Amino acid sequence: MAIHTKLTVKEPPGRQPVGTSTHGAKREPTEEERATRKARVAAAKDALARSVGLRGDHVLPARAALKSYLRRLNEPNQPGDDQFQALVEGPFRVPPKPRGERR
Repeated sequence: MAIHTKLTVKEPPGRQPVGTSTHGAKREPTEEERATRKARVAAAKDALARSVGLRGDHVLPARAALKSYLRRLNEPNQPGDDQFQALVEGPFRVPPKPRGERR
């Protein structure tokens, strides 16, 4: 009986073998990114602390959004500067009253 050599198939260029994924590699944040994150966390916590005694229909959803932001700090998609400012000012900004139609 003849001995047959085992043939291996080369992986296509777009695929990586299992276990050598670069998806799990962590990127080190720069000092500027760390400072920005630290300032944002401090601002969000300060806004939560100052909004404890506020009342209104807009306060609870705004506080929930701040808490959600603090929970999702490690996610890659973070709000921009304008969105973050609106998030922090949310509990303190009273929404305009809707105008009722007069009959």
